[in-house]
Amino acid sequence: MPHDYLSETLLLDYQNLAIKALIAQRGWAALSDGERIGAAYDFVRNEVLFGYNSDDALPASRVLADGYGQCNTKGTLLMALLRALGIPCRFRGFTIDKGLQRGVVPELVYPLAPRNIIHSWVEVQHRGEWLELEGFILDQGVLTALQAAFPDRNSLCAYGAGTDCLQAPNVAWSGKSTYIQKTGINRDFGVFDSPDAFYANYRQLTGFRGLVYRLIIRHWMNRRVAQMRAGRVPTIPGGDENLLPAKSTLLKKKAA
Repeated sequence: MPHDYLSETLLLDYQNLAIKALIAQRGWAALSDGERIGAAYDFVRNEVLFGYNSDDALPASRVLADGYGQCNTKGTLLMALLRALGIPCRFRGFTIDKGLQRGVVPELVYPLAPRNIIHSWVEVQHRGEWLELEGFILDQGVLTALQAAFPDRNSLCAYGAGTDCLQAPNVAWSGKSTYIQKTGINRDFGVFDSPDAFYANYRQLTGFRGLVYRLIIRHWMNRRVAQMRAGRVPTIPGGDENLLPAKSTLLKKKAA
């Protein structure tokens, strides 16, 4: 079956009036391909704040209306914008170790969080190659707060960040791949034409635990993110060990 990296889907609903209005108001359609990618990417990175929606499998229009998102939901919005602008893109699914979310997930409920958390990035076709875009997840306010809280650290895998270059992460669009959670990845599910195809097989936090997350925990997490953005980064117990990638991830890297 041929791949289709430009089509609209239920989640990539780029014919939605709000998405079409955004593109028209910003004048993105008049830009070159590289500039279109950069404009959509910068919008999703900084104008859609880092935060936690009610579900991973939300339509792009809903994410836009929320005004915030995490890796999966912000990725859906970015893909919809890119396809609306005629830029081929695809979805790549992973899991990350839950340690990457420590500090955002309150300590009281952290032991109850799944060990492996669904994660994704967007792959965009540009100048004949596929680039990996992940650096849009944290908005600049959150990233700046983490840099200020850990001025002497380069490696950090907590608070929603997973990077070995915290003070100068590769997050700005420059025609190259970008990353901000890569060091937390512990499983690769491969490439999918759309987020719809991925979520048809991989979902998380269903049933009662999902209900508690949607109604209570995610709002708690969003308040903590807002506090981080204001410069109040909570302390994670356990010292330096809990600020680094899980040992299993480190061992895989050394063996590679």
